[in-house]
Amino acid sequence: MPVTGSNSDAPYIGPDHQLARPRPWYRKLWFLLLCIFLLLLLIAVVMMVIHNSDVKAAAAKKAAAAAKLSVTATAATATKGNIGEYLEALGTVTPVYTSSITAQASGVLTAVNYVEGKLVHRGDSLIEIDPRPYQAQLMQAQGALEHDANVLAQATMDLDRYRESWAQNGIPKQLLDDQEKIVLQDQGTVKNDQGTVNYDQTQLSYCHITAPITGRVGLRLVDPGNVVQAGSDTVLAVITQVQPTTVIFTMAEDSLGQVRARMKLVHTLPVDAMDRSQATKIATGKLFTIDNQIDTTTGTVKLRALFDNRDDVLYPNQFVNTRLLVNTLEGVTLIPTAAVQHNGQTTFVYVIASGLASVRNITTGVADGGMTAVEGIDPGEIVATSSFDKLQTGSKVTVSKQAPTSPTVSSAP
Repeated sequence: MPVTGSNSDAPYIGPDHQLARPRPWYRKLWFLLLCIFLLLLLIAVVMMVIHNSDVKAAAAKKAAAAAKLSVTATAATATKGNIGEYLEALGTVTPVYTSSITAQASGVLTAVNYVEGKLVHRGDSLIEIDPRPYQAQLMQAQGALEHDANVLAQATMDLDRYRESWAQNGIPKQLLDDQEKIVLQDQGTVKNDQGTVNYDQTQLSYCHITAPITGRVGLRLVDPGNVVQAGSDTVLAVITQVQPTTVIFTMAEDSLGQVRARMKLVHTLPVDAMDRSQATKIATGKLFTIDNQIDTTTGTVKLRALFDNRDDVLYPNQFVNTRLLVNTLEGVTLIPTAAVQHNGQTTFVYVIASGLASVRNITTGVADGGMTAVEGIDPGEIVATSSFDKLQTGSKVTVSKQAPTSPTVSSAP
């Protein structure tokens, strides 16, 4: 018979009369740790709920305070208007004509008549070369021409006599034929002499150098007393046409189709020349022509714009920023560019209605002259243009000064 007792530490004897193992002690430890972990997790959840409640309460309190606090800001009214779509590029002022004058006659310079840096007109005297050697050559040629012309005249008179005599059977036909050929020979001699005279007159004219174009002459490169040689590479003066002038700029080949299509419609496109900061317009011209080839190394094509340059504000080889008007967007909503704000990938503005500010996400388009075309705003709505660090949804706004809202209207020709 199995023996039983009240001692709890005694091993348990099962029905199969075998002794059972006592429960391990580490199971109790794991159970205790699990309880502690669940308690800590519960405490963390409670703390998080309390923290979120505090944050929401603080945000609500801050929003309420902001709503009570009035923010002073400038504002502008969204308008409906037209705005130009431009292609911008860097250009170089390139004169239509640039004349580098060299000597076509050899000799000593006797006078330099131009004043460096001044405007000269076509036909104005620039430089004088000693003409005396060429005058002497011309006189010799004229003397030979005069002599041979008289010889021709005498031969012509003899021919007339021979024709009268032959008509009366006074001379043989051979004598008349010989005289006719003599007259032709003398005519050839006279033509040769006339050519020599013309050549010497041309050489003499090269001694008097005049301006071939109207333009601004450069610095003086020669002085009286210098000896020049015909056909040398020595430049005596440089004249650059300044009115009108052109600007050559480059454009990506991807935009070529848009420009050509627009030119087929309106035949020409306005081009603005801007200063280095692109803040001031220097001059306005028109697109003159497009180069006939695309530069394969850069993927660009050259364009030439023509400017009247009546105020002489464009200087040869000057670098300018160009803006080519390729399209005009009509009837779009315009707001000042200063009102547009960015937050990562989001573009927004602060709309002011009933004295309260609210955030409105927008989509921006073309910008020009301080104005931007946008979507998401209706004409007539008021947007803030300053104090963005203080504004938020629900803020009371006091408009101190309403910014100008006149749109930049750019119309294609």
